[in-house]
Amino acid sequence: MAQRLDGKVVVITGAGRGQGAAEARLFAEHGARVVLTDVRKDEGREIAKGLGDQGLFVVHDVTDPVGWRQVVSAGLDAFGRIDALVNNAALWRTAPVEEDTEENLQRLLQVNLVGPFLGIQAVVPALRATGDGGSIVNISSTAGLVGIVGHASYGATKFGLRGLTKSAALDLARHRIRVNSVHPGMVDTPMVAGALGADAGEREWPNVPLRRMGRPEEVAEMVLYLVSDASAYVTGAEFAVDGGLTAQ
Repeated sequence: MAQRLDGKVVVITGAGRGQGAAEARLFAEHGARVVLTDVRKDEGREIAKGLGDQGLFVVHDVTDPVGWRQVVSAGLDAFGRIDALVNNAALWRTAPVEEDTEENLQRLLQVNLVGPFLGIQAVVPALRATGDGGSIVNISSTAGLVGIVGHASYGATKFGLRGLTKSAALDLARHRIRVNSVHPGMVDTPMVAGALGADAGEREWPNVPLRRMGRPEEVAEMVLYLVSDASAYVTGAEFAVDGGLTAQ
């Protein structure tokens, strides 16, 4: 029962599909009202529609500061408060460092690191206004914990998000706002399937100790814990959801 989200309002970016959509559905099942954002209009609206009165979709580019202010305003207008933010939106592009481009690095930095930074700044006043503190969860990656071949640019953004998490946790602790990071490994999402094949989630992966891909719902369960009051004394921490990949 400690993981119930009754009365809480949560903003989730990149919620039109994959992990973000799984989080939105799970949070609604646990009593939350959810502000879903994404650049994918049709997918985002469809997920929000499935949540009924508990869902609100806002078209949103996380790299746009004005867009962030509009998301917060829409959430407050619709639900009266904001209790948590899940910075889930991200781009995943891989290339050997000597073949990568500055353009790619800059784009990944904007979406994967600047976006969450802007989101934190945008929601803090609303979180403080509740008087109950709040929770911010940044979705990083195993590439933010260890080096991975071909992930120089992507890994740089995810290591950066890990650092942002820890510093923001210290800055915001005085307001009882908690900030933590989640580090998924190989998870069966449309973004991953697009790179590894539609059957990627059904195949065995010998390099993963549990020998399979994770499911978006399994990541969502960890995020649920961090948004809920069950994690009230947890901040500045990082959680791998990777089937043991980074334990090797």
